[in-house]
Amino acid sequence: MRLFLVLVLAAALLGCRERKQAALSDSTAVAASQRRLGYDRYGRPSPVALSEVVVTGTVDPLPPISAADVSNMVIRTATVSIEVDSLERAVARVRELAAQFGGYVANTDITTGKKQLRNATLEMKIPAARFEQSLAGLTPIGKLESVSVEAEDVGEQFVDVSARMGNAQRLERRLIDLLATRTGKLKDVLDVEQALARVREEIERYEGRIRYLKAHTAMSTLSVTVHEPLPIVGTAGKSVMGEAFTQSWRNFVALLSLAVQSLGVILPLGLLAGVAWLLTRRLRLRGA
Repeated sequence: MRLFLVLVLAAALLGCRERKQAALSDSTAVAASQRRLGYDRYGRPSPVALSEVVVTGTVDPLPPISAADVSNMVIRTATVSIEVDSLERAVARVRELAAQFGGYVANTDITTGKKQLRNATLEMKIPAARFEQSLAGLTPIGKLESVSVEAEDVGEQFVDVSARMGNAQRLERRLIDLLATRTGKLKDVLDVEQALARVREEIERYEGRIRYLKAHTAMSTLSVTVHEPLPIVGTAGKSVMGEAFTQSWRNFVALLSLAVQSLGVILPLGLLAGVAWLLTRRLRLRGA
């Protein structure tokens, strides 16, 4: 009888211990499910919709844009043509001028060769603040033939893109706060994540446009074309009069060649005309 009571007590204690461990396991599972986004504390999808969530405002991360910043958003470009005595010296002088004003030469296109106009086109990038000085510095290089300056005001575009990016950044912060503080249906959570990805893509596009505008307004572009004068007759290192006499002799030979070639047409036509004249004369004599 005592043995039976001992066995019953042992079974009861063992059952209590198992129930206690099961309860602890259930509480741990519930706590883990609470940390999963889109589920309630019982592990079931939450019935709370996103439309029932109240989102608080956030601070604008963009600094205010001053009137001076907008007035400086101007893209300046210039196209200059210069006649020089030596192409090599002019190209070296343009490079020195770009470095002198804190800029650089981005692209270079040089054309040389026999019976070709020796010229070069250099694209200079100069700080916008020294744009006028760089134009004046091109005068000593050679004879200025043409100067064309263009200015494009992109201040309005800069303000518009900055405002759009600010709105997108505020929306991004609200979506992040929504995902971090509240839960909802799994479908709603996935919709928020997709919206967040689209907003992030828009922000990156706006940031790229702003970087482009800032880079092109900070550095002005000067396209400088330098070329040597064309010789009137002949080539370098030869006598001008000698080239003129040579060319006149070539013209005479060409004319004589055309006259000889025309004999192949004139002689047959002359022979036919002579035969026709003789026949006509004989017919007249017989008629007389």
